[in-house]
Amino acid sequence: MKNQQIAKIFTEIAELLELKEENIFRVRAYRRAAQNIDGLPRDVAALSEEELAAIPGIGKDLTGKIHEYLATGKIAKHEELKKEVPAGVLELLRVPGLGPKTAKLLYEKKKITGIEELEAATRAGNLAGLPGIQKKTEENILQGIERIKRGSERRPLGRVLPLAEDIVRRVRGGAPVGQIAVAGSIRRWKETVNDIDILCTSRQPEEVMETFVKLPHVSRILAQGPTKSSIIAEDGIQVDLRVVEEDSFGTALQYFTGNKQHNIKLRERAVRAGLKINEYGVFTEPEEKKIGGKKEADVYKALKLPFVPPELREDTGEIEAAEKGTLPDLVAIGDIKGDLHVHTKWSDGSHDLDAVVEAARKRGYRYIAITDHSKGLGIAHGLDEARLAEQINLIDETNRRHADFAILKGTEVDIRSDGRLDLSDDALAALDIVVASIHSGFKQPREQITKRLLSAIRNPCVSVIAHPTGRLIGERDAYDVDLEAVLKEAARYGVAMEINAYPLRLDLNDAQVKLAKEYALSFVIGTDTHVISQYDFMIYGVSVARRGWLEQKDILNTLEYGQLIRRLKSCRAGKAQRAK
Repeated sequence: MKNQQIAKIFTEIAELLELKEENIFRVRAYRRAAQNIDGLPRDVAALSEEELAAIPGIGKDLTGKIHEYLATGKIAKHEELKKEVPAGVLELLRVPGLGPKTAKLLYEKKKITGIEELEAATRAGNLAGLPGIQKKTEENILQGIERIKRGSERRPLGRVLPLAEDIVRRVRGGAPVGQIAVAGSIRRWKETVNDIDILCTSRQPEEVMETFVKLPHVSRILAQGPTKSSIIAEDGIQVDLRVVEEDSFGTALQYFTGNKQHNIKLRERAVRAGLKINEYGVFTEPEEKKIGGKKEADVYKALKLPFVPPELREDTGEIEAAEKGTLPDLVAIGDIKGDLHVHTKWSDGSHDLDAVVEAARKRGYRYIAITDHSKGLGIAHGLDEARLAEQINLIDETNRRHADFAILKGTEVDIRSDGRLDLSDDALAALDIVVASIHSGFKQPREQITKRLLSAIRNPCVSVIAHPTGRLIGERDAYDVDLEAVLKEAARYGVAMEINAYPLRLDLNDAQVKLAKEYALSFVIGTDTHVISQYDFMIYGVSVARRGWLEQKDILNTLEYGQLIRRLKSCRAGKAQRAK
């Protein structure tokens, strides 16, 4: 997929234009286009002209630039701008949170041209005295550099999974394969990934390998053999493809899915049972008679265990639960009845109400919640009380036209720095669902961040806390918060925690979900959709829920509409009762 490369170029164009102090609206146009292309679940190269033109923010000019990249691998405007700006400045812009003006200042005043030089200068205190550079600025720079270092080792699942799936499609379409599957940490849906492992079966493995190493994704061939080849994809990630025997595919898939500690425990259990398990099959000892291997379930069946879903294979108690027969009946994507975090053009979404409703209906949803931003988030064109009242009227009118679909009236209300909400309680009381979240003040002390969230939870109108830790994978660390205190209070007041399914958020993460489940909390899985294709991100949220051992009963948007409304009302009623 070329989405990430094009989005990166458009982002760099925006940064370079900002460095040159050009029209701010042009800068924003490129940033918006980058965000929308990066957020597409489908390969931009596979889109028709009509589909490409339908991407919000992509006009005739940017459509031409996309075609230019797809045809030549570069964009002339980008190349021209890079010549006008010192390369060192562009390198500094890789540091999260380091804006164009600061990068230019560091280059001009300190001649810093790279991240290593920036780190050394910062640690040595050489930035002190520069305009706008405070001690906190230096701390943020070092934190940003550390995130870059971590990001070079592992990549967000949302950036790697589409590439892996595209490789599988192309290999299946271009070579004689039988079964084929992605294994490794991708199959376990870990939030970050180090490499891509793919397994397949074939009677003509050499032809499969020839197809694989000639894929358009290939930047460099590391090794090419008759049954295993390794390449470096153009974004720098390693991809390994193995061809295995048909009667070993199941055990190979289990073995290469991992994780390591899970597999070690299985092998130890096998030894105690007089068996041997490896990627080739399940064997009796000492005669080495093969008793399984074609199916992955053969491994667990031989050990007298129920099948353990890949998402649980992290050595966090899943084998012990399997032994006791207490494995959870994990939630599935088909259990989701609707999306409870959706934005429209009323704030910073890209589509009008009718478009987001129609897209949701096509996905088989029974309902959605419209949760546009509140007024305090000016950059998102947030709604004040008057505009919210207008939107409520529009939703009521639209609901009257749909007998088989429901739109919940909602908001994503901002939690201010002092803990107050960005809209009045009277305005919030008119809504079906109130999603509260933090969008500013991420560097506040732990006590203050925690206090803000607790205050929102206690508000009589709040139903859900969205993206509760504020992190962006590889870009922004979670804010410092006493999460256990937040979870305990949410459980007390019946407020649900969101699992934000946007691939660079996945917030709460799996470990936090598992912790929250211990407090008997309810959850909501929301996509935070701003472009209708982002409804497809729901699977990422479901995967986090599964890794957190959640079942259908734990998640509010698996309920039918009537049940959901009653649950949301009971939350408010319970708060009112406590207030008395």
